[in-house]
Amino acid sequence: MNSRRQFLKLAGTGILAAGSSSLYAYPDMPVRSDKTFDTFSIGMAGYTFKEFSVEKTIEMMKRIGVTNLSLKDFHMPMNSTQEQINVVLEKFKSAGINVYTVGVVYMKTQESVDQAFEYAKMAGVRMIVGAPDYELLPYVEKKLKIYDYKMAIHNHGPDNPLYPNARDIWNHIKDLDSRMGICIDIGHTTRDGQDPAVDILKYKSRIYDIHIKDVDKASKEGKTIEMGRGIINIPKVVATLRKIRYSGSCSLEFEKDMKDPLPGIAESIGYFKGVMACK
Repeated sequence: MNSRRQFLKLAGTGILAAGSSSLYAYPDMPVRSDKTFDTFSIGMAGYTFKEFSVEKTIEMMKRIGVTNLSLKDFHMPMNSTQEQINVVLEKFKSAGINVYTVGVVYMKTQESVDQAFEYAKMAGVRMIVGAPDYELLPYVEKKLKIYDYKMAIHNHGPDNPLYPNARDIWNHIKDLDSRMGICIDIGHTTRDGQDPAVDILKYKSRIYDIHIKDVDKASKEGKTIEMGRGIINIPKVVATLRKIRYSGSCSLEFEKDMKDPLPGIAESIGYFKGVMACK
């Protein structure tokens, strides 16, 4: 587990554009001196902003310097018209924010699957982060072939019997169309007693989205905490993403202090950027 005594020497170098007040990580990680660039990007999972309007969400994202967003339906309801969707998307676009996917979208009927795909089409995205009931997976597969979209199924940890971990997702999708994949939540993975870096490597061919966070316990009782203060080995996760040449988004889902999340978001994004700046 990281501690405050394990301060990275990056503090004060100007690397952390996110405005984090502190940065905690492993001390043996030198600053990268090469000019190579990571193939993955940083984003925000929309659930982080559950308590805020679209306008306030945009304000916070601009303050932390993150421009990729997985949009949640409380900011753009599933039953929205095309005109209503256009209004919301234009607000983000005008602010320089890219809505790269929608979700998590829960699907319990064929009608809700149909709605999810039309919703994604109207939003102009080609991937849905979702959680369809198990029996709907064959129907979802048919829709993926028709729309040529990707479905990234989100794991929800030991307190949810539907897709508790990446292994469960994999076992349900491995024989289905390759457009059916995984959105691995590294916090829920850890709470389920798994190593997220190991799962990312094991299921690399179907990892289409990643929710990043840190947690304080590797158990059902584990809670979200600022990245670098918890028990997840974030440098190992980043190293694994580089190893598999992951090219999607790593979107922070910050579920602590949800009525005042900005300090924790900034610290977490700053920490993650600091790790990315290391070899």
